[in-house]
Amino acid sequence: MANKLLVIGGIRSGKTAMAEQRAQAAGEPVVYVATATAGDDEMARRISRHQSQRPADWGLEEEPLRLAKVLNHFQAQTANPPLLLIDCMSLWLSNLLFAGDEAFDREREAFLTAVEQYSGSVVVVTNEVGLGTIGMDPLTRRFADELGWLNQALAQRCDEVVMSVAGLPLVLKGA
Repeated sequence: MANKLLVIGGIRSGKTAMAEQRAQAAGEPVVYVATATAGDDEMARRISRHQSQRPADWGLEEEPLRLAKVLNHFQAQTANPPLLLIDCMSLWLSNLLFAGDEAFDREREAFLTAVEQYSGSVVVVTNEVGLGTIGMDPLTRRFADELGWLNQALAQRCDEVVMSVAGLPLVLKGA
């Protein structure tokens, strides 16, 4: 049965590992949907490390902006679409903010609709930004506001919401 799971947590909280464990335990074909781009050597090393740690039989889609397109592609491809593990919303949101307001509004709404309509399982990884201080500059404040609102919208659409704290699951919604 298809399940929609949101895994939320702070930086280095273990959220990606938790999401990957849940995806693997589902016993379904998995496609890892990566939103990161390698803008520098350190980020390229992070991406490479993440890739090397994933199971070899998982598919990979790299999409920094048009996540709805990815969900819609897999939805149309088969009657039993694969589990999509989307990592992560904070990087995707950053990409959207730099793409401009028109792209931001269009892609955010399209993604939320695609998540609702996707008949396969989805595991979404996101950062919790609501536990820190208010940003000093307008871009940081907008990022925190937009990610908080996106997280709320995803939590409404997901069957389960689990917060990762020090690698431990804190169930916020669902079983």
